Amino acid sequence: MARALKNKALANTRLATNYGGWVYCDQCNENIGYLCYSTYDKIEFNYECNCGSHGSAVLDFEDSQAGEACTDDMVVIKNRLCCAKDQEPLLTILDGKLAHYDLKVTCKACNRIYSKTK
Repeated sequence: MARALKNKALANTRLATNYGGWVYCDQCNENIGYLCYSTYDKIEFNYECNCGSHGSAVLDFEDSQAGEACTDDMVVIKNRLCCAKDQEPLLTILDGKLAHYDLKVTCKACNRIYSKTK
């Protein structure tokens, strides 16, 4: 069942679909990652692409729950960043295509807020 977006703010960024799928830099059209459709509850992603473009994506849903910060690192399974508690894939970031990034993502299942910076 499709979820209803509450907030969707994209800057110099585009998604393959409404709230997930492949993530692209608008300036160079490079694929910079993949956002899993059904496993995240909120994402805040700010980055600088290797092309020099600064972009961001903030998405959450009408039924999003307040998250709880955690100090655990996401686990990497088959190049996907996954929830440390249930190993559900949250997203993929193609590190080699980004100069740097700041990420906060909330797992829909356990409401943990994971942070990652490069």
